[in-house]
Amino acid sequence: MLEVTCNDRLGRKIHVKCLGEDTVGDFKKVLGLQIGTAPEKIVLKKGYMIYKDHITLDDYEIHDGMNLEMYYS
Repeated sequence: MLEVTCNDRLGRKIHVKCLGEDTVGDFKKVLGLQIGTAPEKIVLKKGYMIYKDHITLDDYEIHDGMNLEMYYS
């Protein structure tokens, strides 16, 4: 079980629990339920890399305690 922190740069930090074999799309669905935003409107980034919905968290080497940047489209 992983716990990933998402920071939206507006003062909100959300901690999301997930599995490594979950896709980024699944992760965004859980995140969207916690913050009350549609998952299609959420964009996750780390630096300049935008995470694609169909790739798993393990493939992106996202590990426990990692911070991701969250933007709204």
